[in-house]
Amino acid sequence: MAKERLTLAVAIATAGRRDILTQTVAFMNNQKRKPNEFLICPARADDVDLEGLRNCNGEVRIVEGSIGSSHQRNAMIGASKADVMVFFDDDFLPSASYLAEVEALFAGDPRVMVATGHVIEDGALGPGLELEQGQAILAGDRFQGPFSVSPTFNGYGCNMAIRLEPARRYGIRFDENLPLYAWLEDVDFSRQMAAHGIVVHATQLRGVHLGTKKAGRSPGRRLGYSQIANRIYIQRKGNLNFFQTWDGNLRNFSANLIKSFSPEPWVDRRGRLSGNLLAFRDLVTGRLDPRKILDL
Repeated sequence: MAKERLTLAVAIATAGRRDILTQTVAFMNNQKRKPNEFLICPARADDVDLEGLRNCNGEVRIVEGSIGSSHQRNAMIGASKADVMVFFDDDFLPSASYLAEVEALFAGDPRVMVATGHVIEDGALGPGLELEQGQAILAGDRFQGPFSVSPTFNGYGCNMAIRLEPARRYGIRFDENLPLYAWLEDVDFSRQMAAHGIVVHATQLRGVHLGTKKAGRSPGRRLGYSQIANRIYIQRKGNLNFFQTWDGNLRNFSANLIKSFSPEPWVDRRGRLSGNLLAFRDLVTGRLDPRKILDL
């Protein structure tokens, strides 16, 4: 039987974005349906402005965890008693109805294990958006439906809701062998959850991803290594197929190679290309391991 009233936790893993985190948390006062828990797991203690968060409505709980997106997300899963956890990036602005729609979706269909929303605009695909730009884009969103819920391969980690009971029962966690920025940890987690239900894209879950470039992401060389190594690692686990792995790997490598001649100011293309080549070398020599970025 579907549960009529669910408890919701908002969870944010953050690193190096102290100011934008405070602004994002304050913005989330817009939610019509307030979260039962609001958890933040910083990579380092000074990644959180505790005084600034005290000025936000509602109680925010700081969860301690090891550095790395997967580690931090797992720490919040372990600290929560909620039915559904909604992971937001520290630079994601959700629509005012986002949490209310999450509750309705998960209460209405117990098969839903993971749900990801519609990103109205994604600053991660370009130079990034300022907070005021993101707010204006969200305020200008006039889409009234019809909304749709459709199967999808994986959730997008910047806005991804998960049902916690199956994760607890089956011991499903984000893979901590994918360190630091943990490229594609959302794909790997989604495919583990898909074994117990469905993963969906829901257009009624709407928001803007600022894609802040100032801090928080892995340096180019590390990220370039992860772009190749993480897909191959996830494929070997059985959570990506051969085509998905090598289509993605070759797309990333080609983009880094071509754009390294005239890179975008906000992307370290040459660093990423160097990391790609190191990963290919380690693949050939049998030494490929996502954890190697810790030594780069």
